[in-house]
Amino acid sequence: MNKKEHIIIFILAALNFTHILDFIIMVPLSIYLVPYFNISAFQFSMLVASYSVSAFVSGLIVALLVDRFDRKKSLIFGYIGFLLGTIACGLAPTYGLLLASRVFAGLFVGILGAQVLSIIADLFTYERRGRAMGAVMSAFAVAAVIGIPLSLYLTNLFNFNWHIPFLIIGSLGVILIPFIIKFLPAMTDHIGVNQNNSRFDALVKTMKIPVQRAALIFSCLFMLGHFLVIPFIPSYLEFNKGFTKEQIPLILLCGGIASFVSAIYLGRFSDKKGKLPVFLWSLFLSLFLVIILTNMPDMHITVALGFFTILFLVVTSRIVVAQAMISEVVSQDQRGSFMSVNGSVQQLGQGIASLAAGVIIHTDKASHKMYNYDWVGYLSIFVLILSLIIGRTIFKRIDKTEVQPEKKQLLREVAK
Repeated sequence: MNKKEHIIIFILAALNFTHILDFIIMVPLSIYLVPYFNISAFQFSMLVASYSVSAFVSGLIVALLVDRFDRKKSLIFGYIGFLLGTIACGLAPTYGLLLASRVFAGLFVGILGAQVLSIIADLFTYERRGRAMGAVMSAFAVAAVIGIPLSLYLTNLFNFNWHIPFLIIGSLGVILIPFIIKFLPAMTDHIGVNQNNSRFDALVKTMKIPVQRAALIFSCLFMLGHFLVIPFIPSYLEFNKGFTKEQIPLILLCGGIASFVSAIYLGRFSDKKGKLPVFLWSLFLSLFLVIILTNMPDMHITVALGFFTILFLVVTSRIVVAQAMISEVVSQDQRGSFMSVNGSVQQLGQGIASLAAGVIIHTDKASHKMYNYDWVGYLSIFVLILSLIIGRTIFKRIDKTEVQPEKKQLLREVAK
């Protein structure tokens, strides 16, 4: 990568850091929000799902329009709206207002995710995209390594005040906006191709093309299976396994470091060895890790640190590689619309997963201990196996790292 590409990657990664942290911070904040509002597992799952479902709805709407506008302007518009919603979360005094603020923030996240992925896919060829996608997606790891532990530390420092993380995220985002405006280039090459198309052509074409339709089904199932067990990990660790509020950030820190290493180095490794094999092995290994997680025996903190390091390493690798493969089933002129739809169905998968887990899990009102978490794990494994079968069918023809002419011919056939 040249200097300009490094700057763009850094800015997109920083943007990703803020909106990813805003989303994943809800997971560890469960140990504060559940007793603070005295809410059930389902009510907490509503806080998580409302964000994802509203992002799903807005993503579909954006898909009708996004390829008609400069990707940079769309990104800035979505980011400002997201920051307003996040700051509102930091000021919300009641459960109802917090829920409403999560819905508002999620509406604009539906714009952000697709724009970031589309910009990466437009700027970098498939052969370099794993590395670029890994660098941007490493924002998830940085959010876990730095963002979550620091946010929880500040929450504890300010007398368990759960508003603090949202206010910090909003402040960081405001600082980032001038850099986005200055360094991110205007991206309009795709506009001319779509000017004479109907606003509904993007969705219609996406659903008509078999490989794109299958990729969306895969994407939704993959995120559903991935996210079923995620929202309740901190609550499970504290209320069921006895880990303290001081130990949980340390566990997440080790997992975050593993995610960072996985996003950077396995992204590059997949460019060289093939994305599909890396994805299949990562997903296969994660099935056993889910069983251990949701049926976790009592263990020492050092054992837990090692386990979550491996878990986050495997989970991050499958996510990064899956995103890189999905972005290749569509041509450049339709990529913004497709990635908006893809982002939407992923958010839908996350929302369904959170609600399903909230329905299955029961909590004791007094102790907040969780029951039926193992059932959630079995459901997650079933859905992940389905996504593995579908993913292998779709991407085995696309993942050609050495035969460029064949890949280009395949893309031309897909785009018809």
